[in-house]
Amino acid sequence: MTSRDGYSWTPQDGLKAGVPSLGVVSPLSNIVSPEVEYDVVVIGAGYCGLTAARNAALEGLKVLLLEGRDRIGGRSWSSNIDGYAFEMGGTWVHWGQANTWREILRYQMEKDIEMSFDFEKGVKHFELNTPDMGVTMTHQEEDQLLAEALNKFTNVDGVYGRKIIPLPHTTFHNPASIPLDSLSAQDRINEIACTLSPRERAVLEASILLASGGTLETTSFHEFMHWWAMCGYSYQGWLDLLITWKFRAGQSTFARRFFDEAVASKRLAYSFDTPVQHIKDAGSGVEITARDGRRFRALRAISAVPLNVLGAVTFDPPLPPGKQQAIGIGHVNQTVKVHAELSNKDLRSWTGITYPHNELHYAIGDGTTPAGNTHVVCFGGQNKHINPEADIPRTKRAVSSLFTPAHYDGQGVQIERLVFHNWSKDEFAKGAWFFPPPKLLINHLEDMRARHGNVVFANSDWALGWRSFIDGAIEEGTRAALEVRRDIDKLKGRGNL
Repeated sequence: MTSRDGYSWTPQDGLKAGVPSLGVVSPLSNIVSPEVEYDVVVIGAGYCGLTAARNAALEGLKVLLLEGRDRIGGRSWSSNIDGYAFEMGGTWVHWGQANTWREILRYQMEKDIEMSFDFEKGVKHFELNTPDMGVTMTHQEEDQLLAEALNKFTNVDGVYGRKIIPLPHTTFHNPASIPLDSLSAQDRINEIACTLSPRERAVLEASILLASGGTLETTSFHEFMHWWAMCGYSYQGWLDLLITWKFRAGQSTFARRFFDEAVASKRLAYSFDTPVQHIKDAGSGVEITARDGRRFRALRAISAVPLNVLGAVTFDPPLPPGKQQAIGIGHVNQTVKVHAELSNKDLRSWTGITYPHNELHYAIGDGTTPAGNTHVVCFGGQNKHINPEADIPRTKRAVSSLFTPAHYDGQGVQIERLVFHNWSKDEFAKGAWFFPPPKLLINHLEDMRARHGNVVFANSDWALGWRSFIDGAIEEGTRAALEVRRDIDKLKGRGNL
């Protein structure tokens, strides 16, 4: 089935809105009666909401799942075009992400994982293009360059962050880490600028922006260090855990397992194409009002709505000032992610950075399509932000500009297909994965995590571990479902574990 989300372009068909996805739900609702009172309403069917809804249903609660989209997965979903999966949002997984890997083993999907990279044949090189230089090097040289740059950036304590962030799952556990959240990535670069070669600085800045999707000035240095710590304080860990392993058939195959198990419990009602407009806490329970005027009642609510979208939902009583301030600040990630299917088969072993002058600054060969073409996934950020669907010729130029024509018989690359989702214009995301500006977390992490009466707030945006990742979403959904289950057990006079 085809979701209304996403875009695809081919020379034959031009630009088309909507792409097929295994995450599309049909029928859109299984609600039998609007008069039912549920134990819990879960708002949002990304991995956090899916985990919360599944866990609550399996533990005996009567659950209603509401979602504004026509599909599951939230900011992590895949299209399936001509038998090939294009990841529209969150992509990579790893056994070092404990919550995610637990679920992969639960659903016996460990054999469904494959490596993004394949450097066995083809050009087998990395291109670095800046306004002042154009360099081609081996992948070993690429790794050495990136490792040296990232080590200089992260070495705040002589051991690459191990002392200052010793327990990354416990944010700000070490008081010495608190000042890092007042620094931007640009502040840290200024501190070490004299130690960086031009090549190191170019790949460092491009890598920072790949992580944050913001600008160097709006990227929290502490959050970057948090990611680095979660990856084991090393470049190899960074590479392994963030951008190496993915589902062969796409993220939506994984999300489906959560949803289908919840439905099979017979305790899950759901309604898609149902954006929530208002949440009222009546003391004894909650009343949820959808945009279309429908009302749903439950003892508790779990809001799995991302930070940048929470401002579109009204609350009665109003949210406390700290949470409102966090919503007003929001996170900074406005990443542009474009998939390009290219006829040049040798690019399967290619990677490249073209920065800062190109709208897409980082890209890797990510697969081979059934047609034998190379799939390259490209990322851009706020420094040269584009809306890909608004100007396809410009988007094609941004893809082509990643490659030096002289390396490819002087002809450049032949684009057979583009696939993408505009996260900045998505009303249910208003940006890509969470990445905070300086001071947001130190001032408001606990505000974001705090419940509000009978409403529990759960989202990867304020997870403690893999914050902003699929793993963080599962962490938060697990926490919220347990908290609500204990509430309901107490209300109904049941013992809880």
